[in-house]
Amino acid sequence: MASLRDIKGRITSTKKTKQITKAMEMVSASKLNRAEQNARYFVPYSEKIQEVVASISQGGGDASHPMLESREVKCTGYLVITSDRGLAGAFNSSVLRRVYQQIRQHHTSAEEYKLITIGRIGRDFFRKRNIPVDMDITGLADQPDFADIKDIASDTIQLFTDEEIDQLYIYYNHYVSAITQEVTEKKVLPLTDFGGESVGSTSSYEYEPNQEEILEVLLPQYAESLIYGALLDSKASEHAARMTAMKSATDNADDLIGDLTLSYNRARQAAITQEITEIVGGAAALE
Repeated sequence: MASLRDIKGRITSTKKTKQITKAMEMVSASKLNRAEQNARYFVPYSEKIQEVVASISQGGGDASHPMLESREVKCTGYLVITSDRGLAGAFNSSVLRRVYQQIRQHHTSAEEYKLITIGRIGRDFFRKRNIPVDMDITGLADQPDFADIKDIASDTIQLFTDEEIDQLYIYYNHYVSAITQEVTEKKVLPLTDFGGESVGSTSSYEYEPNQEEILEVLLPQYAESLIYGALLDSKASEHAARMTAMKSATDNADDLIGDLTLSYNRARQAAITQEITEIVGGAAALE
């Protein structure tokens, strides 16, 4: 049985750990509020630019662009969004496991895919498994600006334009609620799936100078906005996952402190009882 000093030391260390996890929970909650706002405020812009692009591409005109056309798939691009830090539960592992399975199932050599990572956890995960990472970016702020990822987003789109990849998928955690995040796979390129987004739109557009020149400028911006929107969504999910993980750690610390305190009291009571027994025994021996 552990001594009173050992149990007391464990209680003290667990209380200190609880203070840390509680503080991290509160910090993540504060960051989550702002990240959730950023993701929500970006939606109107994303929807409007998608509406314009869909209006041109589905308007029955002669406008065309390579980013709108499917071609034979010889090389697939994967853009994977993870975090730079851990302590976020299954936030990173869920995405990485999904992408790793996709690569193993659909590709037999590294020439059939290109991997772009955002976040240190994802980059290190693939490098440790000898999977080449073609581009990566780390050290992004908790509330990133578009300028922070513009270069890697532009370079990724350029890979498709130069026909180095024939399709591009994004993998990230979609923010549903503070306790729920869903691993999401989104096809970014080619831009062939607009669904019914433009249906029911009451907006009427006039294009100047012409539709093709507008698409030339607008489509890369739209594809880059999809990447940035996924990053904002992922950041909200990251803070939510870390807040939930730290809350669970704090609750577990409370339970552990309760168990250790009970063990401490029992050990202390046993020690007192033994001392009383020894005193009574010694007194009886003197009589």
